[in-house]
Amino acid sequence: MSYELKPWHEIPVGSIVPEAGSSKVNKTGSWRMLRPVLNYDKCTHCLICWIFCPDDSIPVSPKERFETDFDYCKGCGICAVECPYNALEMVPEMEIKLKELEEQLG
Repeated sequence: MSYELKPWHEIPVGSIVPEAGSSKVNKTGSWRMLRPVLNYDKCTHCLICWIFCPDDSIPVSPKERFETDFDYCKGCGICAVECPYNALEMVPEMEIKLKELEEQLG
């Protein structure tokens, strides 16, 4: 298979951002509507969620994924869509907040 490179003037304008842009400077705050919830039983640590996360909010070690950093996650759901094992579910933020409040109140 051969591939011929196009001349520069035939290539569409675009860019690659190898980092998380401004999301590491600006915290999400309280406006996130959906939160990715990880099912550890389904997760194989393939790190595809980490590759696709535009906010760099999924910390990883060389072989495993850790809990999402919700200070920077905007809840876009790309991680859940791209996960081939359906290990991530997008849950309404309000549902999680109510559950946390119920647990605190006992």
